[in-house]
Amino acid sequence: MRSLVVSFIFLFSGMIFAQSEDLADEYFKRGEFEKALISYQKLYETKRSSKLVYKIVGTLQQLERYDDAEATLRESMKIFKFPAFLVELGYNYQLKDSLNQANSYYRQALDEIPLKPTSAYTIAKKFQDHSLLEEALEAYELAMEANPKMNFNIQMARIYGELGNIELLFSNYLDYVSEKPSFLSNAKRAFSDFISENKENENNLILRKLLLKKIQSQPDPYWYDFLSWLYIQQKEYNKAFTQEKALYRRTQESLSRIIDLAMTTINEEDYEVSNSIFNYILENSQDIDTRLTAHQYLLEIEIATSNKSDLDVIDQKFNDLFDQYGTYEQTIALQIAYGNFLAFNKQQPKIASTFLKKSLKLNLSPFQEATVKLKLGDILVFQERFNEALIYYSQIQVNLKNSTISQEARFKVAKTSYYKGDFDWAESQLKILKSSTSQLIANDALDLKLLISDNKDEDSLRTALKLYSKADLMAFQNNNDEAIALIDKILTEHKGESIEDQALFMQAKLFEKTKQLEKAEACYQYIIANYRNDILADDALYFLADLYQYQLSQPEKAKELYEKILFNHEDSIYFIESRKRFRMLRGDAIN
Repeated sequence: MRSLVVSFIFLFSGMIFAQSEDLADEYFKRGEFEKALISYQKLYETKRSSKLVYKIVGTLQQLERYDDAEATLRESMKIFKFPAFLVELGYNYQLKDSLNQANSYYRQALDEIPLKPTSAYTIAKKFQDHSLLEEALEAYELAMEANPKMNFNIQMARIYGELGNIELLFSNYLDYVSEKPSFLSNAKRAFSDFISENKENENNLILRKLLLKKIQSQPDPYWYDFLSWLYIQQKEYNKAFTQEKALYRRTQESLSRIIDLAMTTINEEDYEVSNSIFNYILENSQDIDTRLTAHQYLLEIEIATSNKSDLDVIDQKFNDLFDQYGTYEQTIALQIAYGNFLAFNKQQPKIASTFLKKSLKLNLSPFQEATVKLKLGDILVFQERFNEALIYYSQIQVNLKNSTISQEARFKVAKTSYYKGDFDWAESQLKILKSSTSQLIANDALDLKLLISDNKDEDSLRTALKLYSKADLMAFQNNNDEAIALIDKILTEHKGESIEDQALFMQAKLFEKTKQLEKAEACYQYIIANYRNDILADDALYFLADLYQYQLSQPEKAKELYEKILFNHEDSIYFIESRKRFRMLRGDAIN
């Protein structure tokens, strides 16, 4: 019992001490230095520590009581034998403009390091606290010379970053990776602040040079990994693929990294490189699932880049794969892709539905079955058989409650109801989805809800909203020209109504899809000029900037638009990416 009481007393007194120190710190932050000093001194009487010495000295320096600060330090040096106090003593002289004496004490602190290398960190840290970065670097260098087993490359790298010496920052991080390859991911995160998409950026060139030197002198796998990462940041996917192949040849472990790169190129629509990568995967993998994935993406690339005259050839390639691998559970992803191709590309939804209904008879897992039903629902929506589509989507919600695919099905229920013109029911479903665990679904749900709520009460018949949802359905059916014509009708007959900016934005996206880039530009410009305070203003700025940067080769115009997002739309979801692109186009050395 007595020991329990003693333990409680120690715990309670420790809490009181912590609260007192917090109060003293608060006094210091508020500039009430006299109160802070009294509090720190009382705490020091209770518990002597070097940390409190620094706080007392710092407070005395704020009060310009430099002689008292010196006396405190000299007395403390007798008690603690702490070399870093020499730095503080020197800094105290620096504050008094006695630079020769300051430098003398700085030198004394540095001279302690070869005698006791373990003191280097605290000495260097104290130099850094007072922005004496060159001295901090020297402290770390002296320690590593005295004891080669010590490694302060990371600390030195950060200091070089503060000094603006990016080459030495990179070099020190890379030296640390040489010692500890597990630090590779951390180094990439650190470097991402200093490089950009622009391969001619000075920092990018420096890092590339250093990595190539590492590969030549120390051809370990992680250097190929690092160089591949740099090429990916620069969107030079073909060069990244070269590094990944070299890495795979050295390790022969897994194609997963190459598959990840292939998916990146698909997302970036760099189909030429995607094609090369997936063919390489086919040449080097015997795993059936991997080969099927490669075949599927090769076909999807072909679909994305094909003309209508190529569709029969692609159809035959799908069937050749089914002849080779069969139509059973393992090829279900390929079957779904084929169903999508038949409906949305060959415009044969009945054949697609019949094919996928056969897939449902296989011994599928609940998730596989849901995925097939999701696609069947989409095909029924394509055919405007909305009630049948809703049955499939609802079955998914019942069978896989609270899953991501269930939430996707709920969104499709809402979207189908919206296509039908049942806006109230759609809106009720979208309210539920605003808190979806999938951020993408939540964002899409919010966008559609805002569209409906902003426009359903414009007129009692909801004419404009019905025309808009019909145009949206036509776009879903890949009837892009018909969708554009219907939006023209909205813009003519409902000019000045609240739906106008939404219609212009959809038309801009459709013009981009059909490669009518000048018309897309005009739509975005109209929104920017006439709806600058509305919800789509930042969307129009961002997508027009993207159009200028990547398709119309007008980087200066893109830069101006990104800058407008930075100044006028700080809460935009495009803010971070716009800042990155703006700095890259401006030619900033550091992001």
